[in-house]
Amino acid sequence: MAESNEKNGESGTSDESVKRSEAAGPDDDTLSEGSASESGGGDPLAEARAEAARMKDQWIRTAADFDNFRKRSRRELEDVRKAGKEDLLKDFLPVFDNLERAIQSAQRAVDVKAVADGLNLVLRQFVDTLGRAGIAKVPTVGNKFDPAVHEAIQQVESEEHEAGAIVAEVQPGYVQGERLVRAAMVVVAKPKAKAGGSDGDAPSA
Repeated sequence: MAESNEKNGESGTSDESVKRSEAAGPDDDTLSEGSASESGGGDPLAEARAEAARMKDQWIRTAADFDNFRKRSRRELEDVRKAGKEDLLKDFLPVFDNLERAIQSAQRAVDVKAVADGLNLVLRQFVDTLGRAGIAKVPTVGNKFDPAVHEAIQQVESEEHEAGAIVAEVQPGYVQGERLVRAAMVVVAKPKAKAGGSDGDAPSA
């Protein structure tokens, strides 16, 4: 009888536990997993639109930053150019001052040689100032014609110079480093025409 009561007691206890468990419903862990599963299944289209909006905003910001950088660089480059022009002008102001004095002296002078010497001094000062700025004259007379830095405006027959040699400079040219500022206008020698041949003097570059 005691054993039967114990079995009945255990059975009753087990049944009561099952009933309480069923009445309580699923535990918190099960609910959490279910909620996570439901929330994880978002709308792919909405997510794609949100990502596209973020990328568009980022692109707009990048484009604006680049535009500001471009404008700032342009202003800085313009400032550098203006500063360079101002520095060059300051270097040449003494040359202009001396040229003005030379002209005033020439108006009162009676010695032509003195005037010529004064102008040569101003010219030398001008060339020296160009040299300090990195600008040099293009070599001409006595050199071979070079179409990269020379512009032939005439050809003349010459027995004293070889064909293609520069015999006269009409207008000086200048270079800054390896960059041509202005080509030199020159007269170039050509072979003397044979008897009975044509002797046109059209320049050729």
